[in-house]
Amino acid sequence: MHSVLSRLDLNLLRIFDALYRHATVAAAAQEVSLSASAFSHALARLREALGDELFIRQGNRMRPTQRAEQLASVVALSLATLSDELEQWAPFEPLTSERVFTFAATDYTALQLLPGLLARLQHCAPRLRLKVVHAERKICIEDLACGRIDFALGYGEERDSLPPGIDCEDWSSGEYVVIARRGHPRIGNSLDLATYLAERHVVVTPWGESCGVVDLVLQSMGLQRDVALQIPAVLVGPFIIGGSDLIMTLAGHAARQLAPAADIVQFAPPFPIKPYVLRLYSHRKYARSDAHAWMAGQLLTLFAGLPPA
Repeated sequence: MHSVLSRLDLNLLRIFDALYRHATVAAAAQEVSLSASAFSHALARLREALGDELFIRQGNRMRPTQRAEQLASVVALSLATLSDELEQWAPFEPLTSERVFTFAATDYTALQLLPGLLARLQHCAPRLRLKVVHAERKICIEDLACGRIDFALGYGEERDSLPPGIDCEDWSSGEYVVIARRGHPRIGNSLDLATYLAERHVVVTPWGESCGVVDLVLQSMGLQRDVALQIPAVLVGPFIIGGSDLIMTLAGHAARQLAPAADIVQFAPPFPIKPYVLRLYSHRKYARSDAHAWMAGQLLTLFAGLPPA
């Protein structure tokens, strides 16, 4: 098993990767902090171990052989994966770290997360990088478990139903509101239940659900609303409402943020509905790393109004 690896110094893979990307010995050697002579000796060892020339000089450039082309993406991915995993456990220095933190979020949860977090990080961790990917499901269990994402933001999962290893913290909460365009022909200064049910609605279902949270509440009351439009994203909704006679029930935070641009007015829902809770999900096996614990602390104190740590 691993007969090739047993005779290969894995540091030589860094040599390979640097030369593939730079295509000159001088630039590649500088990246890995070797002299040109030492780099050439290392390349000779790699060629011998893999039984291929790997790179052939053409003019002042080193061109990869077919075998090198086949290996390049595998080597790059392997080095990146190993680097990311080792970085998880390295001493974390927020002021100098360039670590990438990956979040899974919807458009609305990204709106909740990014403005405050980036304002916070520019003071206490100015070199950190954030990556936000679309949340394909309510909780990205597999992505959390394998480390493809560090944190996920989502709603509505009971703590006791979470899979083993998934940690959950309540991050923020708020009230739902109903929005309509300013000057709506059938809605005045207040909104009653009969008017609410008589109007047509925009519903947000980020993961293609058959209905939204509001529909479940109405169903429990023996009621049903008329859904005219079902969309996967929250933030386009207020602009649709501002240009139509449709109405929409959504998180108050989003409505307040977008009201000036969308020219909408807000009403309290004319039926009882619990506040929404935005939750922060992560995987327990990464919680022990300094970097992960530090970022979790920043996230959990962000909405408490505490200064950067």
